[in-house]
Amino acid sequence: MSGNNKDFLKNRIYLDNAATTRVDERVIESMIPCFSEVYGNASSLHYFGTNAREVLETSRATIAQCMGARPDELFFTSSGTESNNWALKGIALANRNKGRHIIVSSIEHDCIMNTCKWLSEEGFSITYLPVDPHGIIDITALEEAINPKTILVSVMHANNEIGTIEPIEEVGRICKKHHVYFHSDACQSFGKIPIDVNKAGVDLLTINAHKIYGPKGIGALYIRKGVDIVPLLHGGGQESGLRSATENLPAIAGFAHASKLCFYDMKNEAERLSRLRWKLEEFISSNYEHAYVNGHPHQRLPGHLSFSFHGLEGETIRLLLLLDDMGIAVSAGSACSSNDKSNNASHVLQAIGLNPFEARGAIRVSLGRFNTEEEVDIFTDLLDKALKSLTSIFSGNQKSSLW
Repeated sequence: MSGNNKDFLKNRIYLDNAATTRVDERVIESMIPCFSEVYGNASSLHYFGTNAREVLETSRATIAQCMGARPDELFFTSSGTESNNWALKGIALANRNKGRHIIVSSIEHDCIMNTCKWLSEEGFSITYLPVDPHGIIDITALEEAINPKTILVSVMHANNEIGTIEPIEEVGRICKKHHVYFHSDACQSFGKIPIDVNKAGVDLLTINAHKIYGPKGIGALYIRKGVDIVPLLHGGGQESGLRSATENLPAIAGFAHASKLCFYDMKNEAERLSRLRWKLEEFISSNYEHAYVNGHPHQRLPGHLSFSFHGLEGETIRLLLLLDDMGIAVSAGSACSSNDKSNNASHVLQAIGLNPFEARGAIRVSLGRFNTEEEVDIFTDLLDKALKSLTSIFSGNQKSSLW
């Protein structure tokens, strides 16, 4: 990056950490030796291979420890999307003789929803659990939905669009009671709030690195010992024969260091981000009469805030672009929504009761490690200017009903 670009970035504020995070310099430093010194293939038997194997297994143990798992229960993948696909398809294909019924929440990430669509086309029956207006799944509906043909329940730990944290321990108890596998997508929560696979009762857990200040292109799937699952990739037998492909050692080393840094300071960082989020939420609720927050008011990720403005939902993209022109990066719902060429409303926002028009109108602010209180103050000032600029387009010289 040129010097001019670096100066340009210094004047911009990144508030989209739920989409991805800046890689921590300490994580980058931990990865460098795997490019220039420990560059062997971890499957090779010579000195370079055994050195690579040592880094691989040390990294695996580090990440496993962060979730209370055994190292031999953690399998590296290329992403959270791959891990989610593997969890659902791998369990479905391995257990289809026992049953073809799968239960998921109605607010899962697109990679879960699209995997379910594929599975339904392959003859599996999918039940989508309803959620309340805050995005919490209906526990009673879950227990009622389980039948003798149910083989898997998948409920995310925290939602990527609205930040709501789900009661996965309750889900785990129900699944254990009925002898049904339980998978949870923890890509948004891992490293931000505590999770213990044994306490939560999960059989499979999806995580990735790029949401916790690590590199892109690396994820993992926790698979409890004894779970009956088949691989998606077949090849040289890496990852105990369950996920063939030469391990991405630099990314894995970065993933491990990023995990360690997050868990070392999780409590303090969660408290700091919660204070910043509450400050932002208080500003919005106090200054804009028609503003409303999406998701649970308290049971949500520390740095996550989704909000909308009644009457301006259709202008969210325009607002986002105005903020971008001012140097502020936020998201309109999920970052993945920009790949949706059908311009569909958010299935998450519709699931919590918003109509299709309103479900196109959320702004997601997700704070992270490198954000400061000063940046929040700058954002609130520029948000106010952007809203006034936006409403003046429609209201002429009249005062907007937002104020």
